[in-house]
Amino acid sequence: MFKKILIANRGEIALRVIRTCKEMGIKTVAVYSTADAESLHVKFADEAVCIGPPSSSESYLKMSNIISAAEITNADAIHPGYGFLSENADFSRICDEHQIKFIGASADMISKMGDKATAKETMKAAGVPCVPGSEGIMVDFADCLKTARETGYPVMLKATAGGGGKGMRAVWKEEDLQDAWDSARYESKAAFGNDDMYMEKLIEEPRHIEIQIVGDSYGKACHLSERDCSVQRRHQKLTEEVPSPFMTKKLRKEMGEAAVKAAEYIAYEGAGTVEFLVDKHRNFYFMEMNTRIQVEHPITEQVIDFDLIREQILVAAGVKISGKNYEPALHSIECRINAEDPYHDFRPSPGKITTLHAPGGHGVRLDTHVYAGYSIPPNYDSMIAKLITTARTRQEAIDKMKRALDEFVIEGIKTTIPFHRQLMDEPAYVEGNYTTAFMDTFEMKPKA
Repeated sequence: MFKKILIANRGEIALRVIRTCKEMGIKTVAVYSTADAESLHVKFADEAVCIGPPSSSESYLKMSNIISAAEITNADAIHPGYGFLSENADFSRICDEHQIKFIGASADMISKMGDKATAKETMKAAGVPCVPGSEGIMVDFADCLKTARETGYPVMLKATAGGGGKGMRAVWKEEDLQDAWDSARYESKAAFGNDDMYMEKLIEEPRHIEIQIVGDSYGKACHLSERDCSVQRRHQKLTEEVPSPFMTKKLRKEMGEAAVKAAEYIAYEGAGTVEFLVDKHRNFYFMEMNTRIQVEHPITEQVIDFDLIREQILVAAGVKISGKNYEPALHSIECRINAEDPYHDFRPSPGKITTLHAPGGHGVRLDTHVYAGYSIPPNYDSMIAKLITTARTRQEAIDKMKRALDEFVIEGIKTTIPFHRQLMDEPAYVEGNYTTAFMDTFEMKPKA
């Protein structure tokens, strides 16, 4: 087992990893930018190393600084969390070259599954259902036009290096294709330095449902049920739940088997998710694979009583998984609390938290790194907390979430707490009748 793990991340996920390491008797090293000097992950780690100024490119994305921090503290493993370098093949490779275990996928695995066009071809070969569309990257607009006609409108243009909704365009008719092609490529080039595009059939009334998987270094994989992530704004998840209200036992079995097949076909090692689009007829199609822990992993932990971070560490240390597939025994909902103003188009709201009262009680979990007096820097993602409620039924989990949100007080900044409180009363959400288009018609009610 590892003696010391460096967490190459910040905020709540860094704190989450530190907690499990402490329970396992493993020493921890936090890294931080100058903007994060007062963050709780810095305070609770056994050691902490400043790796640069506030800019991510000069700190959390600066591989040489992180490797140096690991070497001077004698860390024998690095946990990347999510985001930043968690799905960076070069970083995984550099860790290996320095004899530091990367707690995540291998460089080869990240390369295979990180490029969406390559991942789709790999999944086709594995026999996993895929969305109809282009055979890899489209060479030019003529290829794009031909593919759209063969696939049939509506279609979705996607940047192969994309993420967070950048480089994506829905096209409903041919006369709009050229503009979509040009703008998507421009956006992708600006965001990722890569304007390669591929195309998929646009799935109507889709649900975004992902399957949590774990694979070990002996070629065995298992799944830990699904998560419904369909409530999104600009392709960013807002709330997630497990089980999905759209799920059936038959569909879970089929999707679970497909996800395990995908993981074992590529001999996947570590925790990851296989993400699917599910249409209104419950046909499902492979969308992408995330070769890391997900933001929303706590709801899976809650419904099957399982520590996914612990499992990640064990697998990285060479321990075999049980191979057991899981079904949810309870219902769990997660609300992502962001430092944003939902009454003004979710405008970011960094600043100092003057008052914080955390909700509690049976079935309530709060993952956060903030506290009263903490200043939220403007340099990073705006998520400051994840509020999770768990109960025997979906309605009980919703009722518990309402109560927890009413208890949750954060002053000094704007947060998305009012949005989530309204969401819990929205008839379509309460009925479980929502798709990825849910937020297209959602409107915040005026403040009471």
